[in-house]
Amino acid sequence: MVSFAASNVVLFVVFLVSLLHINTDARRLSESDQTEQPLLFQYHNGPLLTGKISVNLIWYGKFKPSQRAIVSDFVASVTSSKPTVAEPSVSTWWKATEKYYQLSKKPSSLALSLGTQILDENYSLGKSLTNQQIIELASKGAQKNAINVVLTSADVAVGGFCSSRCGTHGSGLGTSNGQIKGKSSKFAYIWVGNSETQCPGQCAWPFHQPIYGPQNPPLVAPNNDVGLDGMVINLASLLAGTATNPFGNGYYQGPKLAPLEAASACPGIYGKGAYPGYAGDLPVDATTGASYNAHGVNGRKYLLPALFDPSTSTCSTLA
Repeated sequence: MVSFAASNVVLFVVFLVSLLHINTDARRLSESDQTEQPLLFQYHNGPLLTGKISVNLIWYGKFKPSQRAIVSDFVASVTSSKPTVAEPSVSTWWKATEKYYQLSKKPSSLALSLGTQILDENYSLGKSLTNQQIIELASKGAQKNAINVVLTSADVAVGGFCSSRCGTHGSGLGTSNGQIKGKSSKFAYIWVGNSETQCPGQCAWPFHQPIYGPQNPPLVAPNNDVGLDGMVINLASLLAGTATNPFGNGYYQGPKLAPLEAASACPGIYGKGAYPGYAGDLPVDATTGASYNAHGVNGRKYLLPALFDPSTSTCSTLA
């Protein structure tokens, strides 16, 4: 089984002032690397996720229905084409990933949709999880044409959580279908933890002051939940990485075990003018004072990370 990308937010807050980072195994990239050397993304000839793919949510631990709605509405917003959704929208943000598909040798497309939701409120594997147990939980979702997302509650510890990562994505070997044409089937998974009580300064920035670096006032979370709005940032980053590098041989720059992917190549950037400790120029909700850069379904707003544009070799923001 393979696990390869992406702690989000924690490392650059800790090690590079207050920049965010979401790479596997705590990859560190110096600011000089970012500014002096252009990022040259390479396609490593591996398969991408194509066609209709369901995003299944596995909720591990205690989450309020209102908290689950924040994440499920985000996933539903990714491919929503509702005319009532204002711009810039979550779906506009997601369309940036289509450039990777157009650049591949066999141009294809990906259509995500919200799939099933599984609740494990009784902590079936305890409150301290290993990466292998994360994969075990992910395997509870459908393993064909799916991305299975494990979301752990604030009272669940996961190996490496906060110290080196806020989430990860990878692939596991399918167990339900056995062999397909002589090859082991794989399914893509994502894990994201709720950092609200364990390490909000590492994994929920910019909605919480960073533990190191410039101490600018934190932004107001668009859904009034520091932990869940932070999870959305991490999930968005990992979802982009999963689409463009699902099995470790898709689009990335750098070493395979610590790749820079579509979102992790743009740490800490949410709006134009971003710099260490400053998320960028962002719209502010006149009523709540919350900062955001994308509109979603059901009247929601979200803050989403910049994505690396392979056609211009720059980080592209919505705001």
